[in-house]
Amino acid sequence: VQLVESGGGLVQAGGSLRLSCAASGRTFSRYSMGWFRQAPGKEREFVAAIRWSDGSTYYADSVKGRFTISRDNAKNTVYLQMNTLKPEDTAVYYCAASDSIYCSVYGCYDVRSGLKYNYWGQGTQVTVSS
Repeated sequence: VQLVESGGGLVQAGGSLRLSCAASGRTFSRYSMGWFRQAPGKEREFVAAIRWSDGSTYYADSVKGRFTISRDNAKNTVYLQMNTLKPEDTAVYYCAASDSIYCSVYGCYDVRSGLKYNYWGQGTQVTVSS
């Protein structure tokens, strides 16, 4: 499995960016895809996730209402649309894939845990200036 992120950059506070994660090497219909971020001196944290099969989405409270995760089945690509960016959103953003997250009709479990993801991209830097 290969995950290649793109779309990071420098933006002013209040601006927008869209990150892309191009996935290859598998059929991803049974996968959950996540975005995580890590700021300097801080631990990696969950940002958003999407279940590829039905598009159900999950968000960290800190980004809910500002970020939107989506996927394009034809392009095998997951997106993270980030609006109303804040300086505290500055971090390296990583795309991740998991084939071991259990999902039921009630939702997916442990989708916010980085330990459940077994494939990671190289990361893309997002810097938000104040």
